[in-house]
Amino acid sequence: MISYIKGPITYKSPTYIIVEAGSIGYQIHISLNTYAKIEKLDTVQILTYLHVKEDSHTLYGFAEEMERGLFTLLLSVSGIGPNTARVLLSSMEPEEARMAIISENVAAFKKVKGIGPKTAKRIILDLKDKLLKDSGETPVMISPANNTLRDEALSALVALGFSKIHVQKALNKILSEQPGTLTIEELIKLALKQLS
Repeated sequence: MISYIKGPITYKSPTYIIVEAGSIGYQIHISLNTYAKIEKLDTVQILTYLHVKEDSHTLYGFAEEMERGLFTLLLSVSGIGPNTARVLLSSMEPEEARMAIISENVAAFKKVKGIGPKTAKRIILDLKDKLLKDSGETPVMISPANNTLRDEALSALVALGFSKIHVQKALNKILSEQPGTLTIEELIKLALKQLS
């Protein structure tokens, strides 16, 4: 297994890069999330995953361990190949995808090309327990009514300049403590208290 490759980037695009290491140019497929993190770099140490098939060996690269871990977990889900996993990680940040799985937010996967409701449910079913076990978190059950409320509050708070990841954690905490009893205004006010 090739754990990482370090060297100058000789070619860079939003879908793959070529990194020269030991006089060899490695073509490494990346997500948009990783591209955003390495876009301005000339030299990189990129974490890798080698996907082996009968007719090809393909390297996938990641700027951070969380993304590589999630990519590997996604490959364990029936019907999810490396390209679908990469599209998912290009459409959502790793923490956003992790939170969507843990909170069973099927709607969050709607924006991902090639992932319908059935596949989203399979991802959640297969990976939720693994992610909870790894993180030590307790599951947050969010009712469908709370999903709309949560999405509206999330949009409002992100528009105010708060980090999406911090907002998601705050909203999940509030909704787990007070399920089904809040208006949108109350939810935003409680989240603002936690975030400030």
